[in-house]
Amino acid sequence: MPLQGLCLFLCCRHGFTLLGRDYGEAEKAEELQELQRDPVQPASSDLSLTQSVASDTPDRPEEVPEEIWSLIIEKAKRKAATAMDEEIIIQGWLFKELQSSVRMPWLRVRKHWFVLTQNSLDYYTNNELNAKRLGTLVLTSLCSVLWPDNCTYKETGYWNITVFGRKHRYQLYTKHLNQSIQWACAIQNVIDRKAPLETPTQLLIRDIEENYSNCEVLEHIYKWNPILQHTRNQLYSPLLPFPYGSVGLAFENTKGFTTLQDEAVKIFNSLQQLESERDPIPIIQGILQTCLELEPLRDEIYCQLIKQTSSPPHVGNVSDLRNWQLLTCMSVTFLPGTSVLKYLRFHLKRSQDQFPETEIDKYAEFITDSLEKTKSRECIPSSEEILVLMQRQEMSCIIHYAGSRSCKITINSHTTAEEVVKSLLVRLRLEQSHNLFALFEQNSTDERLVGKSIIVADIITSLAANVDEPENQWKLCFKLYCFLDSDNVPKSSVEFNLLFEQAHEMVTKGYFPASEETLQSLAALRLQFTIRDFTTHVPLPKLQELFPVHVLRARVQQSVKMLLSTNDTNNKSRSHFLPGALASSLWGSTAYKQKLEEDQLLKVRLKEEAAVSMTTIVEQWKQLQGMNHEEAMATYLSIVKEWSGYGATLFEVGVFMNSAGSMAQKLWLAVGAKAVALYKQGDAESVESFDYQQISSFEATDRNTFKITLSKKDFLFESCKVQEIAQLMKIYSTNHVRTRARAGSHGTTPITTGGRANSHRRILYRDSSTEEAFTL
Repeated sequence: MPLQGLCLFLCCRHGFTLLGRDYGEAEKAEELQELQRDPVQPASSDLSLTQSVASDTPDRPEEVPEEIWSLIIEKAKRKAATAMDEEIIIQGWLFKELQSSVRMPWLRVRKHWFVLTQNSLDYYTNNELNAKRLGTLVLTSLCSVLWPDNCTYKETGYWNITVFGRKHRYQLYTKHLNQSIQWACAIQNVIDRKAPLETPTQLLIRDIEENYSNCEVLEHIYKWNPILQHTRNQLYSPLLPFPYGSVGLAFENTKGFTTLQDEAVKIFNSLQQLESERDPIPIIQGILQTCLELEPLRDEIYCQLIKQTSSPPHVGNVSDLRNWQLLTCMSVTFLPGTSVLKYLRFHLKRSQDQFPETEIDKYAEFITDSLEKTKSRECIPSSEEILVLMQRQEMSCIIHYAGSRSCKITINSHTTAEEVVKSLLVRLRLEQSHNLFALFEQNSTDERLVGKSIIVADIITSLAANVDEPENQWKLCFKLYCFLDSDNVPKSSVEFNLLFEQAHEMVTKGYFPASEETLQSLAALRLQFTIRDFTTHVPLPKLQELFPVHVLRARVQQSVKMLLSTNDTNNKSRSHFLPGALASSLWGSTAYKQKLEEDQLLKVRLKEEAAVSMTTIVEQWKQLQGMNHEEAMATYLSIVKEWSGYGATLFEVGVFMNSAGSMAQKLWLAVGAKAVALYKQGDAESVESFDYQQISSFEATDRNTFKITLSKKDFLFESCKVQEIAQLMKIYSTNHVRTRARAGSHGTTPITTGGRANSHRRILYRDSSTEEAFTL
């Protein structure tokens, strides 16, 4: 800052009026404090890049009064010991990294005497009273401390502390961990006790809130504070305060971001570029993505957009509407903080009053409505969603159900999965069903439950990002979630069709343990349902669409291995009579050839067996001549329902046999409406089965471990779908209690959180971050 400007600032700051606040006043005050505290530095080899070099006794300019000059240039001598003892918090020797314009492969440090006070961190040449101060870092509420870490210690042999200030940072080192922690704690405590700094924008927002009903004062505030209005000039610092230091201090996976201050300025530059951009979508998505990853920037961007949509040079033209379109996208993606939200609502109302019956009025109304519904999104809007938002319209979404069926529904940026399910229940006339339905993300091999509160637009965006093979594309499906009553479903209803399709999906994925003959009969019924009576004029579907091919593969693999094991025994007996080196070489080449032979033989045999199996299925299909659509579905379901696990959701789990954590085997955990059972994969009979009356409690012990407690036994499972298991068990447990209550049953042992009987059933689910319980 020029000296003349600094003097003017010192003389006039007490007379500064409310409506004439200058942008950057807080930073000027801090700069003044550093000027007052910092002595003029002599040239030295270990000065940091932020230190200036000057003579010991600079001449005072004529235009600067003596009293002002004495405030700025004070001697760099320590205070008297008694006065210093009252101010000093901690002092001692520390190593400071030497700044260099050339990056060195090794650490260069120099030892200095550091003194921490309530206002600053100073360092001196030595610990004597008249020692010269070499530098000062003024501590404010925006400073930050990076604590010592093992990585730096292993590389350098020093424990490091980094203190970030507005203009520069100190990288300090000690040889002892406890000393570094002591300094870090002391500096952080000083920072924490500082009053929060406020920027001019924050002060003006408060002024606007206080004078909300006084139109004359409000207009005066806007007129005399250009910081509130649209500008074509660059922004050199953020509108809101941010802590000093790199983004990586507070956020992981920051993808090359520097500091929050720098990122805020970059985004403002993008806003100015957006006004003249032909295709605004990439810039809008870039800004939204930055806000998604750096949450503290959201309020800042809202303030920047409010600024750029206030008093623009050309109201309502394309450049002005670009900012309103981005503000629309922001409003459906993130909510600002409380104070900025009030400011935003005021701005929207003011814009509507200023420009009624215009595009600005329509955007402001749309944004106002969105703010009432918005919850933080997991993904930024897709290109398609941004296009409809720019036109303030809704978008369409395709939901698949019952095999190959699908329907198109209209959603907006706030529609949840629960709302879509309710809409489909009405559309498909399933309102009276006793079963529960949900949305699933699904491809040919896997599926994921979509939570009730998930925004459907986020799901669509994530599915579009997963670019897979056409036959393995992810899609959004409407399916049965909880089978509470599968016996009383009308055969002509969509619900019966849903039951049939999910039963067939269970069969083809291998979750129905049955003989090959039974599976072939089911495949024939599927053909009768799909194509009706036998004909040669319609191409047959692939075998994997009718039959669980992995069952065929397992049988063929076993027969091939038995055949090759016989040949292997013969080869070993021959090599027994050869010399050691020759036998070893022969055995190695034989093993390699055996592997190739096994793969080739497996491929040939699998193709042959698949053809035989398909022929058998077709022969059985011919025998179903005359069976209609509903009869084929009913017969198929009657066969599948014979298995005790029908209607249950199967989860692949690992079972721990003891507290030491030894894994026994992989099993199926079948969570059904009446009981929970364990099956060996491929076995029709359960290993264990217990109804909900026997369960004392269940809980997630960690992210991938689930525990079920019976009266005399505990089961510990490992699964990546712990939350889905817990949610299903809660639903079925609740239904079990309600059913018994309706039947008037008494004297049963209730499900409790700790295995104790209660007058109410209490079901507990815990994970690493939440604890949820409910009582009926």
